[in-house]
Amino acid sequence: MPQHIALVEDEANIAANYRDHLQRQGFRVSVYSERSAAAAAFAQQLPDLAIIDVGLGDEMEGGFELCRELRAQSPTLPIVFLTARDSELDIISGLRLGADEYLTKGISNAQLLARIQALLRRVRALASPERREQLLRQGALEINLERMTASWQGEPVELTVTEFWMVNALARHPGHVKSRQQLMDSADVVLDDNTITSHIKRIRRKFQALDAAFCAIETAYGVGYRWKT
Repeated sequence: MPQHIALVEDEANIAANYRDHLQRQGFRVSVYSERSAAAAAFAQQLPDLAIIDVGLGDEMEGGFELCRELRAQSPTLPIVFLTARDSELDIISGLRLGADEYLTKGISNAQLLARIQALLRRVRALASPERREQLLRQGALEINLERMTASWQGEPVELTVTEFWMVNALARHPGHVKSRQQLMDSADVVLDDNTITSHIKRIRRKFQALDAAFCAIETAYGVGYRWKT
């Protein structure tokens, strides 16, 4: 049975474009133009992954509310924001509400598909037996590459897919400086320098929420970042 993607987008032409592309990739796609319609459908059955715009009709932040409701229903359902709103405040708000990814509508169909496939792989991995050879440990950090999960001092760190691959790239070679380009390559994304900096800030905050003394990610000014042992 094809995996089910829910697309919550109020602009019909944009929704049709994404729907057609995802259907060509073998997904079953349901499209909703309003938060209430999507919420009613999700109350009956959850999709395998949800793609949500922030502004939905007259609700300027309807997508944020829908994300909050979805995350309360399921802690593991992959949720992706796909929106034209790209302010730092909006990105932080979306990720804090529990979204796995916050993407802007300039992203290519190929990159969107890559993010979706990575999230669905993580869901499958979470349901599979753990393989010890997939574990990476650096001090208090443990990364499970197969499950795409990370923990610090035994406590899970809720990283998005992009953040996960950035942490993996840094921690795999402690002490080595990774440039912004190398971090983008490791996460398979194209971002500007300011967005890379924002990702690093959010990653640090997530670790610091578990350990106020966390300082393992060090800035190499003008060059990039390193994982400090």
